[in-house]
Amino acid sequence: MNQGCLTPPRVATQAYNVAMSPSPTPYATLTPDCVLDALESVALHPDGRLLTLNSFENRVFQVGMDEGPMQVVKFYRPGRWTAAAIQEEHEFTLDLAARELPVVAPQRLAAGATLHPHRGFLFAVYPRRGGRMPEFDNADTLEWMGRFIGRIHAVGRLAPYRHRPTLDIASFGEASRDFVLQGKWLPDDLLPAWKSVVEQALQGVRHCYSRAGQVANLRLHGDCHAGNVLWTEGTEMRGPHFVDFDDSRMGPAIQDLWMLLSGERDAMTRQLSDVLAGYEDFAEFDRRELHLLEALRTLRLIHHTAWIARRWHDPAFPAAFPWFNTPHYWQERILELREQVALMEEEPLYV
Repeated sequence: MNQGCLTPPRVATQAYNVAMSPSPTPYATLTPDCVLDALESVALHPDGRLLTLNSFENRVFQVGMDEGPMQVVKFYRPGRWTAAAIQEEHEFTLDLAARELPVVAPQRLAAGATLHPHRGFLFAVYPRRGGRMPEFDNADTLEWMGRFIGRIHAVGRLAPYRHRPTLDIASFGEASRDFVLQGKWLPDDLLPAWKSVVEQALQGVRHCYSRAGQVANLRLHGDCHAGNVLWTEGTEMRGPHFVDFDDSRMGPAIQDLWMLLSGERDAMTRQLSDVLAGYEDFAEFDRRELHLLEALRTLRLIHHTAWIARRWHDPAFPAAFPWFNTPHYWQERILELREQVALMEEEPLYV
């Protein structure tokens, strides 16, 4: 399994809780007519063409217009983020775009706003961008990625988020563990093994953070894997374009770098060297954060399992993850965490 491409669980602006959305089926009323009416409400004129794009957490559509290019409209999951938290993410991406960084930022429409209410939903409209998935096995591509992430982080360090959370052990790890245990998702015969290994994994994460010491937090993309980067080949816009800052939060810089790495230790060392060759042209990288690489991967794995559990009442999730809550699924998660426990005991990558 490519761990770097896992879709991680999402977090609320406060502590986790069971009722992260006011409805177990929050999109039941988001009909095609509702989508088209929403666009009309901000003076856009769709021509009726509507294509649903891949997104579990939010609902995203590509919409044809009577005049001009197609647009992409995102409807945010009700109850997940506050309007202030969404607006904060928008302002960050708009700032990056204004500095000529290749990010896809929301458009300012009615009265200059980027976030709009409609029938109980909040939505934003983005320009449509094409592109392919980047090739992270290419050294030039990794260095290119590193340069742009370094520039994003240089801006991210200028001010903190005030309405968005920080990636930490409590919210990503401990709260996720507690949610799974409280929900009784595991088969009885596998519960002791999972409970034991998740405790070992969290202890390993704490040890990694202790070894790293006090590291700086900054505004991150937060979910910087290949699926959230569009690579274009045009002469004017060649290179990566970063999309979907929906998981943007405060955290250590390594969070936006480790998902670019894959394979065995030697391969990841080479890949990280390529990334940092570009990154450090624009931002300093604290080598102590290398202690957090496998710890952050571990938190992501625990978090992902709890994310599916939290969303299980959304009809899209049983359809997309039919193997969830089967014995085989939990056996794989136990083995996965055992591997992470061993990896966190090793010395960090050295570059």
